[in-house]
Amino acid sequence: MRLIRNIYIFCSIVMTLEGDAPELPEERELMANCSNMSLRKVPADLTPATTTLDLSYNLLFQLQSSDFHSVSKLKVLILCHNRIQQLDFKTFEFNKELRYLDLSNNRLKSVTWYLLAGLRYLDLSFNDFDTMPICEEAGNMSHLEILGLSGAKIQKSDFQKIAHLHLNTVFLGFRTLSHYEEGSLPILNTTKLHIVLPMDTNFWVLLRDGIKTSKILEMTNIDGKSQFVSYEMQRNLSLENAKTSVLLLNKVDLLWDDLFLILQFVWHTSVEHFQIRNVTFGGKAYLDHSSFDYSNTVMRTIKLEHVHFRVFYIQQDKIYLLLTKMDIENLTISNARMPHMLFPNYPTKFQYLNFANNILTDELFKRTIQLPHLKTLILNGNKLETLSLVSCFANNTPLEHLDLSQNLLQHKNDGNCSWPETVVNMNLSYNKLSDSVFRCLPKSIQILDLNNNQIQTVPKETIHLMALRELNIAFNFLTDLPGCSHFSRLSILNIEMNLILSPSLDFVQSCQEVKTLNAGRNPFRCTCELKNFIQLETYSEVMMVGWSDSYTCEYPLNLRGTRLKDVHLPELSCNTALLIVTIVVIMLVPGLAVAFCCLHFDLPWYLRMLGQCTQTWHTVRKTTQEQLKRSVRFHAFISYSEHDSLWVKNELIPNLEKEDGSISICLYESYFDPGKSISENIVSFIEKSYKSIFVLSPNFVQNEWCHYEFYFAHHNLFHENSDHIILILLEPIPFYCIPTRYHKLKALLEKKAYLEWPKDRRKCGLFWANLRAAINVNVSATREMYELQTFTELNEESRGSTISLMRTDCL
Repeated sequence: MRLIRNIYIFCSIVMTLEGDAPELPEERELMANCSNMSLRKVPADLTPATTTLDLSYNLLFQLQSSDFHSVSKLKVLILCHNRIQQLDFKTFEFNKELRYLDLSNNRLKSVTWYLLAGLRYLDLSFNDFDTMPICEEAGNMSHLEILGLSGAKIQKSDFQKIAHLHLNTVFLGFRTLSHYEEGSLPILNTTKLHIVLPMDTNFWVLLRDGIKTSKILEMTNIDGKSQFVSYEMQRNLSLENAKTSVLLLNKVDLLWDDLFLILQFVWHTSVEHFQIRNVTFGGKAYLDHSSFDYSNTVMRTIKLEHVHFRVFYIQQDKIYLLLTKMDIENLTISNARMPHMLFPNYPTKFQYLNFANNILTDELFKRTIQLPHLKTLILNGNKLETLSLVSCFANNTPLEHLDLSQNLLQHKNDGNCSWPETVVNMNLSYNKLSDSVFRCLPKSIQILDLNNNQIQTVPKETIHLMALRELNIAFNFLTDLPGCSHFSRLSILNIEMNLILSPSLDFVQSCQEVKTLNAGRNPFRCTCELKNFIQLETYSEVMMVGWSDSYTCEYPLNLRGTRLKDVHLPELSCNTALLIVTIVVIMLVPGLAVAFCCLHFDLPWYLRMLGQCTQTWHTVRKTTQEQLKRSVRFHAFISYSEHDSLWVKNELIPNLEKEDGSISICLYESYFDPGKSISENIVSFIEKSYKSIFVLSPNFVQNEWCHYEFYFAHHNLFHENSDHIILILLEPIPFYCIPTRYHKLKALLEKKAYLEWPKDRRKCGLFWANLRAAINVNVSATREMYELQTFTELNEESRGSTISLMRTDCL
């Protein structure tokens, strides 16, 4: 007992919601799965809240009355495939909510009934009952919808007890059937009847009575070995009060003559849809196929699926013609290894033909076939090779739906395609079609499937498919999304698993009508070219199927595996126009600033000054202090405007130069070196002078070269002290007349660091005394010796004079 209890805990328990979860969130169902655990008893510790209990595929052989008392809320109980031999329905008296009870595939021989009023599904099939286990209590189950029964004998009296019940499905599963009382099945009141026969059972009477019983009849395990029914006997079978409109025979193993008789028998019944699945037939044909009576029928559909041939002694052409001459609306012969098909040489009424999964070839379309009503043709899974042949065949029909998938189809450019204008749906997947297929498509096509082919691009000279709404071109070799210039109404596009790196801008611009796009699992290259495609999900109404897990980068390698939605592509680096504008703006702002400085602050002049200062600074670095001292030749360098030259010559120079020659003056004209530039001469004069005298007047500040000389004198790197500049204010200068670039001069004037020429002649003596004192310096012995050595050279160059005049305006 302890071992059994240990096994019980392994029953898996699953919580589910009853009905629609949002509407009934509080009502939960508890499922306990104890199947296939070799249990010999029902677990005693079941959860009281259990609503579904699965005890199938165990070793239960007996149920105790108390086994299910603890699970009063039980609704579904599955006890199939055990070894139960006896059953008392009173075992379930406390399970008032029980709706589903499956006791099939046990060893039940007897049943004691107890009313289970709420039961809707009861399955007692495939048990060992001698007769049908039906009693009066079964007839009181008014909610019963599906009933499964079994028994070795079937009698009318058994079904009389439940004849008043309106059942949805009755399932009769027999292990053995030794007796059947004719007329028993029609007593049942059911919509569907499914009979599973044991092997070697006479099915003819059951087939006849079954057709009189329900609207839908399914019979499994049809075997013609037990009894042969002659053609005359079959024609004499009474078919009064036939009800069946849908007949399905499954697992059929018959001689061809038996199958021929079944077809003829069913042909004259109420059956409209006849399906034979998993059929095996063969043998020699003894009956005359031409004797088939095609008259007096309501048949609309015949399906032969999964057909297997044994040794065959008749020509298959006769079988094909037998079926095609039936002239019904729908015919299916699939999975039959059928190499070809024949049609009568007159028009037929076929609207639907399904020859899927056979071995049909192009020979099918090389014969004239008259199908003026054909709307659907399914030929997938065959060996067709030429698409143009199919088009020529279809052009003589009002075809709407065509399935040519899983063939060997190709299309050559020289193939002539001619489709009817009625074709709206075409499946060409799993073929060998290339780009040329777009030149062999019907213009009226609305739904087109081209997945798993060998398409590399959509040619620009493609036929305009103006009606195309859905296009599946997945699993091909496309390198770009097709534009929609030829598919203006395209709304659904599947192009996953191709070789698309960067979808072109043409797709984004031309495919405005596309609402559903599946472009996942492509090797995307995550560069700026992909930016517009990434924005489709965010900024458009397109639904991206599989977004975002199926859309990942393949290139560059550092982004491999990154989802497209996580890739950041800056707008500046991806928008060429914006980048150019930004660069222009960045360049324009400094340019405008430079232009402003040039116009307002005379920047070129400062740049020239900077260049000269730099050159002078390099000269200073190469010149020692001793050399600098030795280079000094003048006491003062005079800078003035030409307009003030009379005052300089008549007043300044005569009063500075005395007979003793104690003060040496440098003027420009006397010492100008033609081998040097003007600026180099000015720098040289300032370099060779201890002092620089500037004669200031309104004319001076208006002269470019005067300011040039003042600038170099002020920034003179050859003088260690800052008192080497002497300013003489010849005439008052209004500050508004001084250009802004002369800020140094303006600052000195504001400080009144200058000698002012007096208007009163009586004060001139003091002016000259102050000027001589400012100029007078102690010249070292070295300087005097140098002057003596160079005196002779200076006399030769200056014509013996120690003074030279300077005219700055002649520059």
